[in-house]
This record gives sequence, C-alpha cells and structure tokens, in this order.
Amino acid sequence: MAAVLPSFRGMDRRNNPSAALLVLAAGVLWGTVGPAQVLAGSAASPVAVGGARILTGGVILAALVLARDPRAFRALSRRTWPPVAAASAATGIFQASFFSAVGRTGAAVATAVVFGLAPVSTGLCERLVLRTRLSGRWWAGTACAIGGVALLTAPGADAHVDLLGVGLSLVAGTCFGVYTVSAKVLTGRSGPAGGGMGMAAAVSVTLLAGGSVLLPWTLADLPELAAPRSAALVAWLGVAATAAAYMFFVTGLHRVSAATAGTLSLAEPLVAAVLAVAVLGERMSGRVAVGAVLLLGGLVVVSLPARTARARRVRRERVVREAARYDGAYATGAVKVETTTGERN
Repeated sequence: MAAVLPSFRGMDRRNNPSAALLVLAAGVLWGTVGPAQVLAGSAASPVAVGGARILTGGVILAALVLARDPRAFRALSRRTWPPVAAASAATGIFQASFFSAVGRTGAAVATAVVFGLAPVSTGLCERLVLRTRLSGRWWAGTACAIGGVALLTAPGADAHVDLLGVGLSLVAGTCFGVYTVSAKVLTGRSGPAGGGMGMAAAVSVTLLAGGSVLLPWTLADLPELAAPRSAALVAWLGVAATAAAYMFFVTGLHRVSAATAGTLSLAEPLVAAVLAVAVLGERMSGRVAVGAVLLLGGLVVVSLPARTARARRVRRERVVREAARYDGAYATGAVKVETTTGERN
C-alpha cells in the first residue's frame, strides 16, 4: 500500500473537471433508480430487484470485457484482489442493508441517513487508508450538500423511525465509503487493471460477487422479475444505472479524490427529487427547492475549487520567483557600483 500512496496524493490534487463530470454522470444515472422502480410498479421485492440489477450490470460488463480483451481478467493480479474483495463485499452489503432499511423505516429516513453519511464515510476512509488531507473546501461543500440532502429527504410528520432501520442505513452509508475508497485503491494499482478493460473487468467482478450475496432473494422472486414491467426495470437498471454508472464512477476516480467523488455522488438524491416532480407529478415544496439549491451549491463548491487553488499556488510561486530575480539583479548592480566607485548604494 505504501508504495502507491504518493501517486494517490498527486491524483487527489488534480480534481479534473472532466473526471468530476463522469462522477456526476454516475450520480445522475443512480438517481433514476427510485423513480424507475415507482414507474415500473414491480411485484418483486426491492432486495430481489437490487440483486437482479447488479448481477445484470456485472454480466454486461463481463461480456464486454470478454469481447474486447479477455486477457483483462488475467490482469487482476494478487495486488488487485484485496480492493476487489472489499468492493465486492461493500456492493452486496450495501444493496441488502439499504433496501432492508427502506422496508423498515421508509425511503425518506433511509435515504437521508445513507446519503448524509456516505460522503463523510468516504472522506474518513480515504483519510485512514490513503492518508490524504481533507481540504477546508471539501468540508464546507460536503456540509452544504448534506444539509441539502436533509431538506430534500426530510420525512413527514407521520414517518416511522425504526432504530434497526436507521442502523441498517448507517451500514449502507459506510459501505458506500468502503466501495469508493476500494475502487480508488484499485485505480492506483500498477498494470492494466488500473484502467481501460482491466478496470471494467474489476468492476464486473465486484458486481457479480456482490450480486451473489443477494442471489437467494433474486431467485425467490424470479417469476415476478420475469414479468414485462419488472424485466424492463431490470434492463434499465442493469444497463444504465449499474454497468454504465459504475464505469463512469470508477473512471472518474482516476482524476478526483475519493472524498470528492463521495460528495459528488450526492447528485443522486437531487436527480431523484427532480424526477419525482417532473415525471411522477409530486409537488415542489419550498423546503425541497431550498434543499435542491443548497445541495447543488455544495456540489459546485466541491468540484470546482481544486483548479482555483492550484492557480493561486502557481501565481504565488511566480511572484516569489520574480521577486527573487529582482533581488538578484539589484544585488548584482550594487556590487558593480561599489567596485567602480568605492561606494555602496
């Protein structure tokens, strides 16, 4: 691990705008999951749908890798298996714990807890595992975004808060951080597994392994999943909200820090809220509007300042160099005057 830490620190300082857009694109696709489930009205249980979703996404990515470069799976060397195993466990546990939390305490409470904790758990995991420093802008932007999530997903007066459901939500939020940092470690490993088809192979393994954890629930609801509306739902979730979204996410991790990616993923509840108003016909309350603006502002604060801070450092360094050159030129002139006249200016 120690051998790759310097490269992570360098990557963390380059929060590339195009990479941030990839992470945001993943959050946008993930934000379609809830509204798609409501529109489909599937008779299958949420856990079965979650299992079918990640299994389908894993199969799609594995088939893509086999068609393009079968050797990519052999690139998953002994160095890559620890983060792959951690990401696989986090994927399966996240699906099971989150959907179970929704069943016990409702979608509003579960979503608020999970996405309130996810960026914090990601930042802390990155700090502990990769030893990276969390900037003041990250803390400010994350606090702003979490406040927006709280307003977007605040439960109504009749909400039922189940302690076990809240506990499961905390587990899911922690799993999000574990997955993000594990994927970040994987992108920093040497060899083909750090990008391209090798990265697609690694992601497919994490999805297939995580989906196997939910296989009993998936098989139990197989007749319901085979119904036309459920099949269409699983197809969308598997292709767009899993295979494409996860690849966008881990590809963006090459050039943004894990902490930044964790905060940018909060685009998911924002997109879900927008779709609920635009597609499902829900009313946009003042609280939801303020929460959306606050969350969007937090995402902007986290994704943009890295370039500004770097530009300030460059300007400061340039000023120091110019001052040093001026001082050197002045000292040289003073010595010449003293040599020729015997006087020092």
